[in-house]
Amino acid sequence: MHDIPPLVLDQANGEAWSLYNADCVSFARNLPDNSVDLAVYSPPFSNLYVYSESIADHGNCATDAEFFDHYRHLVREKFRILRPGRLTAIHVKDLVYYQNSSEDGSAGLRAFSDGCTRVHLEEGFAFHCRITIYRDPVLERAKTNAHGLLWKTFQADSSFCRVGMPEYLMVYRKWAKPGEEDLVRPVAHPKDKVPLARWQDLASPIWRTNDIDLWLPYGDPRRTPHSQVWNLKEPGQGDADLPTTDVLNVAIAKDERAERHLCPMPLNITKRALELYTNKGDVVWSPYAGIGSEGVSSLSMGRKFIGTELNPTYFQQAAKFLAEEEKVSAYGSLFDLVEASW
Repeated sequence: MHDIPPLVLDQANGEAWSLYNADCVSFARNLPDNSVDLAVYSPPFSNLYVYSESIADHGNCATDAEFFDHYRHLVREKFRILRPGRLTAIHVKDLVYYQNSSEDGSAGLRAFSDGCTRVHLEEGFAFHCRITIYRDPVLERAKTNAHGLLWKTFQADSSFCRVGMPEYLMVYRKWAKPGEEDLVRPVAHPKDKVPLARWQDLASPIWRTNDIDLWLPYGDPRRTPHSQVWNLKEPGQGDADLPTTDVLNVAIAKDERAERHLCPMPLNITKRALELYTNKGDVVWSPYAGIGSEGVSSLSMGRKFIGTELNPTYFQQAAKFLAEEEKVSAYGSLFDLVEASW
């Protein structure tokens, strides 16, 4: 363990979770080796958003290079903390840059996801897989008015057109070294518990975020016509905007005193990652806990959770959601309660 303790401004705890209002890097330095079974989170997208005024906020950076210089310290600690043979899954997207912000007058994309991979590889991880998260290009155009997605651009000169911006779940593995075999804990899915159809669903390289029956396997009679991949064929039908998708921000929207998170981790994407890469009772860690998306998902699926969040308002909201999820677990998850109110 390190001699310098982390600066914890506040903390909240339950039977299966602990949340700290603290800088994620200084806190991570004090976590034990090989103590976490999955690290899942959405990191700051470089300087796209500023989440707090703290100088320790990784979103307070001028360039991508500066962000990765800071982020590297967390990735290094994460490699030490993760159990051998286990994984980390991060929710990211590539970033747009515009002519008015480039030195040469060009416009295009910044390969932020590739930068994340580079840092993870340099700190010891193996690149495990990239899962594409579908986003509706029509909704993206409506929200951003991106020149490359405009119908009039397509008519005038389609050389300026681009496709919609997906998001990604980037997954990296910490391989066990010789002598660490006893630390490896397989994630088992017995066929009498999880059918082949469910694995085929999880194995898809594209995960949809608007499927209201996302957790039901193909062939399950409870699935509805909306469970099909119609959104891949009919742009404009939606991606992550349905109430069941971003439950925690939906709940916050009903409270005029609460502050919505700028870029919350998609709940159903988190739950898929937990289903695929953890066992019940495993420890899940989010260094950027936000309003508690990863924590609520973990508790609802019988996992333990530890998280840090630097923004005090987000920390308070996350602590509230985690306490509520643990309290109602005997009667149904927080997801069920919020969805039932719509």
